[in-house]
Amino acid sequence: MKSVLFSFVSLALVARTAISCPLTLEDTSNGNALAPLFVPRRRGLICAPHLDTRLLNFALTLEYLEHAFYTDGLAKYDQHAFQDAGFPPWVRTRFQQIADHEASHVALLSNTLGDKAVQPCQYNFPYSDPQSFVALSMVLEGLGVSAYLGAAKSISNPDVLAVAASIMTTEARHNAWVASAVRKGAAWGGSLDVALATNQVYSIAASFISSCPDANAEAIQMQSFPPLHIENCSYEPGQTIDLTYTPAPNPDAPHYLAIYAGLDPIFVEICDNQAELPLNLGGTGIVYAVITTSLDSVTDANTVAGPALLYFPELI
Repeated sequence: MKSVLFSFVSLALVARTAISCPLTLEDTSNGNALAPLFVPRRRGLICAPHLDTRLLNFALTLEYLEHAFYTDGLAKYDQHAFQDAGFPPWVRTRFQQIADHEASHVALLSNTLGDKAVQPCQYNFPYSDPQSFVALSMVLEGLGVSAYLGAAKSISNPDVLAVAASIMTTEARHNAWVASAVRKGAAWGGSLDVALATNQVYSIAASFISSCPDANAEAIQMQSFPPLHIENCSYEPGQTIDLTYTPAPNPDAPHYLAIYAGLDPIFVEICDNQAELPLNLGGTGIVYAVITTSLDSVTDANTVAGPALLYFPELI
């Protein structure tokens, strides 16, 4: 069983550069109407601590990115392009519904934050055809799940937590649908999803962002870690991989590869910029790898580089 890195994601990670009205989409594959989509009413700013407001703006930053991804991709690839790439007609129709979900998430978070909401950025997505668009969709939806899951423990306001949880479960359904119905793989990678810290998520998301309004930086207060590159074009559990990253200020300090394939990372020693992948990664789907100076925990302070993405398809 071979495990192949998402090459287009790797390329992106290198470059750091109102009334509620139901809208019905027609499924052109069978003539049946899809489930109605509701535009959320304006709710106004939740009376929440500053941290919750910052996390909502962080979530809005991710939703802007996803919304732009689907809007741009679906404008570029019509029904014929998807069918020429080997997808049945209903695939693009369902992606359009996901795009509408992301627009609804943007509206909900923007209306919740009111005048404290951040603004959209300029984006650069490295897909080149419907196939790579679909694969990147799975990456972004999975990243969204890990982002909301990781932020949940820091949210103190139950109303804010409910908003985040409602969006997260929808993102998880998107991810599972793309992975299974569209890509014919497993809908999940394990019994527990990965929870990523906000700066870990932002480090990946920033690779798709060309520029942002200056005010956004103060509103979300995130940092992007140096990139981690995995040089191997293919890999499998138990194999030694080659790592490229900027060394920490103290190059004599030991470095470890922390691999997120569930709630708790697995730590592997790095020797001469190489690390051996654990044997139990088979079938875990997308996992995240971070370089750290600690053998038992990962924090912003001890993170050297990453995350990088690796992909381990299901075992057949």
